[in-house]
Amino acid sequence: MSRRRRAVRRPVAKDAKYTSTLVSRLVNTVMICGKKSTAQRIVYGAFDEMSLKNPASNPMDILQRAVDNAKPRLEVKARRVGGATYQVPLEVPPDRQMALALRWLVDFADARKGTPMKAALASEIMDAYQGQGNAIRKRDEVHKMAQANKAFAHFRW
Repeated sequence: MSRRRRAVRRPVAKDAKYTSTLVSRLVNTVMICGKKSTAQRIVYGAFDEMSLKNPASNPMDILQRAVDNAKPRLEVKARRVGGATYQVPLEVPPDRQMALALRWLVDFADARKGTPMKAALASEIMDAYQGQGNAIRKRDEVHKMAQANKAFAHFRW
C-alpha cells in the first residue's frame, strides 16, 4: 500500500443531455478506448428504446431503479490470517455499489451476442428494473457468498 497521501476523488461531470451524474457514469462505463461519443450514442439509443417500450415512464427513473435493484449491499473480501485465507463479508461503500451495478449491467449487455449494444443495454436495464436478469442474479450470488461466510465476519478490521 502506498505511503503517500490518499488520492483525491474528482467529482463526475454531469451529462449534457440529461444533466445527471448517473448517466455520465454509465457512459464512462460503456466507453472503450476513450471513444466517448460512441458510448454516448449507445446510451442515448438505449434510452430511446426504453422510452419506446414504456412511453409512460421516464428512462432516467427506470435507470435509477434498475441500478438500485442491482446494487450489492455485502461482498466478500479475501483476508489472510495466520497462514489461512478467509472470505470475510464486508459492507460495500456506496460509490463501489454504484460502480459494481453499472459494470454488471454493461458487461451482461455486452455478453448478449447477436443484438446491437444499445438494444442489449436497454433490455438489460429493463430486466434489472423489473428485478430479474443477469445483473440481479450476480448480485444475489454475491449476497449468497457473503451469507455463507458470515462465520468469518469477526476477521474484518
